[in-house]
Amino acid sequence: MANTLVYLLDGKIYINLTNMCTNDCIFCLRKDKSDVKGQELWLDDENSTATDVIEQFEIIVKQHFTLDTSRFNEVTFCGYGEPMLKLDVLEEVAKYIKTHYPGTKIRVNTNGHANFVYNRNVVPELKGLVDEFSVSLNAATKEEYNELSQPKFSEAYAEMKKFIKYCRDENIPVVASVVEGYKGRHLDLEICKQISKDLGAKFRVREWIPAGY
Repeated sequence: MANTLVYLLDGKIYINLTNMCTNDCIFCLRKDKSDVKGQELWLDDENSTATDVIEQFEIIVKQHFTLDTSRFNEVTFCGYGEPMLKLDVLEEVAKYIKTHYPGTKIRVNTNGHANFVYNRNVVPELKGLVDEFSVSLNAATKEEYNELSQPKFSEAYAEMKKFIKYCRDENIPVVASVVEGYKGRHLDLEICKQISKDLGAKFRVREWIPAGY
């Protein structure tokens, strides 16, 4: 284990805020691996602050982008857990990036459960900080979602869809994604695509591969 809060994947910067999650997806990479291309993403603890994240972020920038910081134009909050469970840290880090690296696109990969967790609509406070959400739709029905995503509360599927609509209402671009082909299992992609359209989201199919990337 190691406190890898910021890592590179295919030359792009990713931020790994937490290992906590409100889902336990059966296809999640972390069920089979502790690393992404040799970078350990299981954290030692959940006590890291925004300052800790920013320090690692700057190390990555200096090591890989010192000569030309324009070579990175996107940062994604995505790791071995649900980044919105560390909302305060995410907001502070996003503000830092927007201030010091203006023009950088910030994307958040999420399961869309944050409003349930915090008992309020958090989307408006992220406007201007997050440029795009990628929300895990994962299924065409609640029953299929519960089977694949193994959520920790009963109305997770409905909450996820409401989160997508709130993003649309705030005019924050949002993509609804599904994992297709897990161990030969296939989703009804046409229904998933229509759900995404009805919610105001773009639709993305992520082909399942054992290594996860």
